[in-house]
Amino acid sequence: MSSNSPKISIIVPIYNVEKYLAKCLDTLTGQTLKNIEILAVNDGSTDGSLSILQQYAEKDSRIVILNKENGGLSDARNYAFSHIKGEYVGFIDSDDYVDADMYEVMYNEAIKESADIVECNLHHTFDNSEDTEIGEHITDKKEMIMNGRSVVWNKIYKTEWLLSTGVQFPKGLIYEDVNFYCKLVPFINKICYVEQPFVHYVQRSTSINNHQTLRTMQILQILDDIYTFYQEKGFLEEYKDALEFLYTRILLCSSLKRMAHIDDKYDRKKALAANWDKLVTTFPNWKNGKYLKAYNGKNATFMKMMNPVTYSIAGMLLHYL
Repeated sequence: MSSNSPKISIIVPIYNVEKYLAKCLDTLTGQTLKNIEILAVNDGSTDGSLSILQQYAEKDSRIVILNKENGGLSDARNYAFSHIKGEYVGFIDSDDYVDADMYEVMYNEAIKESADIVECNLHHTFDNSEDTEIGEHITDKKEMIMNGRSVVWNKIYKTEWLLSTGVQFPKGLIYEDVNFYCKLVPFINKICYVEQPFVHYVQRSTSINNHQTLRTMQILQILDDIYTFYQEKGFLEEYKDALEFLYTRILLCSSLKRMAHIDDKYDRKKALAANWDKLVTTFPNWKNGKYLKAYNGKNATFMKMMNPVTYSIAGMLLHYL
């Protein structure tokens, strides 16, 4: 990066968010760190999003509009990679917003510590309230795979390092952040944390997380892709036990809960069966996994008691909760 390059590039994928876009852009253009660029990827919006972008770009030359055909969130983020000019890069979703000093604080920490990644805390922002999420400072890579926060928008990444890994987001799949994060972990030299909860992760009733369908099964593809990546890159032997715990934690907790809330009973049955099958075929000895046996954290008892019978019962009970 040249001395005139932005300190941080911020990638903002945009698709039909005219109701929320202005607030997001206001918090980015209002950053106390002035030497930034905002890579606004218009992913084929059909509403007024592009018009809003153009109005902002006319007033602020740091906004770079990248127009492309609709390809989804991952495709929009990947599209921006070749346009990054910043020393570091961050990601923000266009219906969320951030505090004014977020990138100044995180950039200063990154430079001070020569970090590949800097992570901050976040708010879950509802219509009339906020819940603040404070994460652990995890530096052990195996622990990061098992329990790290995979979301991309509470982090900045050293651009040269990130591009050198070759890791991108999986096009056409949800749970893309899990995939991206887990693939990056083996390459990390140093990760640092700041305590401030800078990001406001806006919770909406229309979110895909509140309407479960067979798309929920894409988590199985995501996990398989991670596993294959580790095999192909020669990481599997070192991290297999950590991946086993990741599979166990996701498939028996968040994935089970989501699949149990699929409305169509035939789809629900299909998804729950595939979810269980993925765990027991990939890791037949999962119940004796060293990390599960030693684990005493959230849902530990629940995971350890799972067998074909208790899993089936849990799926039925969770459907009504």
